[in-house]
Amino acid sequence: MEKENTFDPDLVHEIFKLVWKRKAAERGKNELSENMENEVGASSSKRIRPTFANANALKLSSELLRVFVAEAIQRAATIAEAEGSVKIEATHLERILPQLLLDF
Repeated sequence: MEKENTFDPDLVHEIFKLVWKRKAAERGKNELSENMENEVGASSSKRIRPTFANANALKLSSELLRVFVAEAIQRAATIAEAEGSVKIEATHLERILPQLLLDF
């Protein structure tokens, strides 16, 4: 049985880390502005903890991403074929995206 290609778990991990870093920076900025509004010199009691991802969770996330992309391509191809086109265009993806997001 042939194994289907999937996204590299290391790539997914790097994407997650980038998102976590941005969210942490956003949270820090929001907390700073809240502290400035509430009390001058008050410090937050929340501890900043690093976020980690389990290897199995990364593999599962990679597989979910693969299935999501494959489903999007299949649905867009169906729409393109119904319109008589042999090429998937952005408009085909735009048409299937709302229902795809609801299904996932």
